[in-house]
Amino acid sequence: MIVLVINAGSSSVKYQVFNAETKEVLAKGLVERIGMSGAILTHKPTDRKEVRLSGEILDHKMAIEYVVSILLSKNHGVIKDKSEIDAVGHRVVHGGEAFSSSVLISEEVMAEIRACIDYAPLHNPPNLKGINAVKSLLPDVPQVAVFDTAFHQKMPKYAFLYGLPYTLYRRHGIRRYGFHGTSHRFVSNRAAEIMGQPLENLKLITAHLGNGASISAIQNGRSVDTSMGFTPLEGLLMGTRCGDMDPAIILQIMHKEELTVNDANILMNKHSGLQGISGISSDMREIEEEYEESSRAKLAHDMFTYRLKKYIGAYAAAMGGVDGIVFTGGIGENSEMVRKHALEGLDYMGIELDEAKNKERLKEERDISAKNSQVRIMVIPTNEELVIALDTKRIVDESN
Repeated sequence: MIVLVINAGSSSVKYQVFNAETKEVLAKGLVERIGMSGAILTHKPTDRKEVRLSGEILDHKMAIEYVVSILLSKNHGVIKDKSEIDAVGHRVVHGGEAFSSSVLISEEVMAEIRACIDYAPLHNPPNLKGINAVKSLLPDVPQVAVFDTAFHQKMPKYAFLYGLPYTLYRRHGIRRYGFHGTSHRFVSNRAAEIMGQPLENLKLITAHLGNGASISAIQNGRSVDTSMGFTPLEGLLMGTRCGDMDPAIILQIMHKEELTVNDANILMNKHSGLQGISGISSDMREIEEEYEESSRAKLAHDMFTYRLKKYIGAYAAAMGGVDGIVFTGGIGENSEMVRKHALEGLDYMGIELDEAKNKERLKEERDISAKNSQVRIMVIPTNEELVIALDTKRIVDESN
């Protein structure tokens, strides 16, 4: 089965083409600057060189037309006819409480995704544009929605509710939803395979660390808690997001600085986190380059790893122990410094890092536990696109 995986953003479309039977990636690419001048399609067939094309790409439908065209191209394509595309899987950011798993897209599903726009106003609308574009261009091809929030929908109510009047949950859906669910799901499954144990028998902590960062407690294969909340703003310090703070702080800042609601939203989401503390960058690589020279870069890094350490301790307590800790995402996979600092002092929990293994610069999954560590520590590159492709195959097969 050939599956096209689509991740539609506000002005971009990322895509990958899989042979879902063999899990082989046939091609991948990115359309950027949709609706702007200088739009670019970057396309990379697995067995050939990357190609970049520029043109006028006015909307998501036109972007996906470009994608389908280059997939059919004699020189750069990987299929001979668009009828070879058996299914399309979409990353959809927010599914609310309606979806606890991936689903075949129908008009009813589309209505539920639209109903979640209030929760993800920057993400769900372009996700819907991607679905509608495929529906127009490939009307007979089944489509599947894979939700970032779905994996966390089995959290217990005491973990996902906030200490607000219960009626606000009933009326407006104010609760913890969590994000990065596809990534947490992938790496937890892979960790269980590496450990040679059923996922249902394990207590895992998975840390997806990138410009956006979240950490999850996964017990017996279920997400029982996660750091991102009603929005992706809560939890860990991130590239430009503030993470956890006293909610009264923003009220005070709005009053003192005469900020509008939109101003406050931009402040917390775009000008905070590593960027706001360091004054240098939101990129952890640049923070680490200045760690010894800049006190504020050091402070930003220390805040990031301190919060990460606190969550590891909290989630181990919530689950009554931990069998494995997984680092993934751009920072989680590449920063030996973040991993080292986040785990320092946790030897009393049986968590011991192998310093030499941790320093190895490998672009592959690996165990970085010390020989005597009671807790397995792993670096596992995430693969959300593969999860989407395999979910799409399974759901389409089941529907036939």
